[in-house]
Amino acid sequence: MHHPFWAVVCALVAALLFAVAAVAQHRAAAAVPEEHSLVGTLLRSPRWWAGVGGDAGGYAMQVVALALGAVLLVQPILVSALVFALPLSARLTGRPVGARNWAAALALVAALACFLVVGNPSEGDSNAPLGDWIVPLAILLGAVGGAVALALGTADGGLRALLFGAAGGALFGLAAALTSYVTDLFEHGLGHVVGSWQTWALVAAGLIGVYFQQRAFQAGSLTASLPAVTIAEPLAAAFLGLTVLDEQLRTNGFGVVITAFAVVVMCVTAIQLSRAQAAA
Repeated sequence: MHHPFWAVVCALVAALLFAVAAVAQHRAAAAVPEEHSLVGTLLRSPRWWAGVGGDAGGYAMQVVALALGAVLLVQPILVSALVFALPLSARLTGRPVGARNWAAALALVAALACFLVVGNPSEGDSNAPLGDWIVPLAILLGAVGGAVALALGTADGGLRALLFGAAGGALFGLAAALTSYVTDLFEHGLGHVVGSWQTWALVAAGLIGVYFQQRAFQAGSLTASLPAVTIAEPLAAAFLGLTVLDEQLRTNGFGVVITAFAVVVMCVTAIQLSRAQAAA
């Protein structure tokens, strides 16, 4: 049974928890020198583990939201984590958020609202066969690999944070697209869960996505990495929702133009936030 209103509420709570987690993890990862082991140092950081707790709570709320609504409905709402994170980060660092960054963040949220209202995403079918996944999955993983290769090849900290964040966000989007199907498997017993390729793809996407997210936090500022994560995740999830899960945007004609423009605004404002902070 689907309840779009409660799906939106749960997604907003998830976004808040993800924002708190991102701020805590960024503070922990940014303090790790490049020559030190990132994973080993973070595992000894209480602040990083507090962020992990926030991520766990956020993911739990995201799972509930996905059980109540479509991927195309839930995932874009997580972009609001950016708005929650900006004042949290400013309070911890003592550096105020500039008017231009606030304007970009608010424009991003307005574009999100436009996408949800005008696009009016529909429910799909989470039980897609493997054959439907092959081409879209290859495209998505190819984009992730390209972003990681570019990140490893640049010395620009802001750009590296952006690229690692985009790679991690795309993998989180893949995990979100798989979540509804995997949670449904629990009704049939643990054997079905363990024996499904979607389960292991979900685990791999989540773990590798977390690693890339931490690399992004280590490489640059939060407003360089978090916009990339929060935008790439819903874009990747929406791509898979449309191409694999048979979800649709219930609009046509001029509505399609407005929806497409909203997506462009979301991307442009995220990039603007990243460049502004990287140049600071």
